[in-house]
Amino acid sequence: MSTSSPAFADAFNTAIAGGPARIPGRPQRLSFTGSGSEYFRIWIVNLLLTIITLGIYSAWAKVRRMRYFYDNTQLAGSSFEYHGNPTAILKGRIVAVLLFGGYNLALKSSPILGLAVLAILVLLFPWLLWKSLQFKLYNSSYRGVRFGFRGAVRRVYFVYLLLPVLAGLSLYTLVPFAHQRIKKFQHEESRYGTSHFSFHAGAGSFYRVYLIGFAVLAVGLVALGIAFSSALTAFFAAGSMAKAGPHAVGALILLFFAVYAWIFLLVPVMMTLMQNLVWNNTRLGTYQFRSEMKWTKIAFIAVTNVIGIVLTLGLFLPFAKVRMMKYRLESISLVPDGSLDEFIASVQAKVSATGEGMADLLDFDLSL
Repeated sequence: MSTSSPAFADAFNTAIAGGPARIPGRPQRLSFTGSGSEYFRIWIVNLLLTIITLGIYSAWAKVRRMRYFYDNTQLAGSSFEYHGNPTAILKGRIVAVLLFGGYNLALKSSPILGLAVLAILVLLFPWLLWKSLQFKLYNSSYRGVRFGFRGAVRRVYFVYLLLPVLAGLSLYTLVPFAHQRIKKFQHEESRYGTSHFSFHAGAGSFYRVYLIGFAVLAVGLVALGIAFSSALTAFFAAGSMAKAGPHAVGALILLFFAVYAWIFLLVPVMMTLMQNLVWNNTRLGTYQFRSEMKWTKIAFIAVTNVIGIVLTLGLFLPFAKVRMMKYRLESISLVPDGSLDEFIASVQAKVSATGEGMADLLDFDLSL
């Protein structure tokens, strides 16, 4: 057996230094075994029953959809499970309808009353979102161990209320900072059994991603402006659409679609950079996640999905969702620090010893 591999050398050096020798396990990639045709049957039934029941069945539809995606998502040969209660989801949706319906009625009766109700909704939103995150994580499990989400109320309001307000007041210069703090809060307050996740990306990394996105957008818009400069010149010289002439009008319409297409292609770039940034800086205890998503692949999936949806008048939607979900999930892998089976067994033992306490109002889901 060769002893020249970096993993073996690291373990050997650690042992010589007097510490425990731990050889990292083989990376375990997430896999998705579902298909578009399977999900189409679930999707079409859900859609029809939701329409027939005037939206009431949507809670049961969500549970069926979530269970399908969880059951078909596997890590190291085992599937995830979803335990959500459709009655709890329906309860949350009724509350949401009552809240927003009350706001509309208040706004129609009096602008001042409408603003007062809106202020109440804004204050309630972080708390409701927090409870929804608790519901979603607690009702997710892997190998019989549930996930969980805690978080102090003051941090909830700091992350979901104060930071967005400050980002807006700063003319959006604080958006990357706010985004980083939100992700840090979401990941560090999440746990698997008794083991907590951690997040290690700083605000500077988020600013780099946003600057790259802004640079790509700016370069594209400048290039399009140069390419269509003659049409823009003719339009501004004419002063109106009617006087510009058919050629200038046609060029402007083409420019509009070109700008839209460029912005549409920017979304996969940002999606790729952000997923890789977030998951490459997330750990579960000493276990590292790795994301290797490629923007060219995600852009191809996004473009072909739009074409398929348009050509089929929307019937390709479930196939599009499965294609995107499959690629994004299978781009992520877990790099174990030792045996993954031993880690899972240890978590299971700790959970059995300490028990799992349910958070307050875990029978409530706003479905956000």
